[in-house]
Amino acid sequence: MGQKYITINSRRLPMSLTKRDLVVRLSKETGIAQQNVYTILQKTLKYFIEALGRGERIEFRDFGVFELQTRKARVGRNPKKPDHVVPIPARAVVKFKPGREMKAVVAALSAQNQSVSPTS
Repeated sequence: MGQKYITINSRRLPMSLTKRDLVVRLSKETGIAQQNVYTILQKTLKYFIEALGRGERIEFRDFGVFELQTRKARVGRNPKKPDHVVPIPARAVVKFKPGREMKAVVAALSAQNQSVSPTS
């Protein structure tokens, strides 16, 4: 199974951006060795995880904000046995709120959805 692509304005782009893709692209654009870019990216992601683990908010202007949100405890039910109640405890989840620039890019894609066609 290969990489899936999407065509936007006659440009063929991958449908997902992996850490490896990011390392290769940053290395090419900056001239920094891939191993050094990888190390920096790994440390950056580690710092994000540590900050969220402390309950801190991570904010990048125009990109977006990552923050913790607590989901309330609730009662779930097995669809095959509706009388069987399953308690679901409260838990913390990471919430992402897109920033101004990201919202604008996504809105532009939505407006162009006629010219967007997924391909393999």
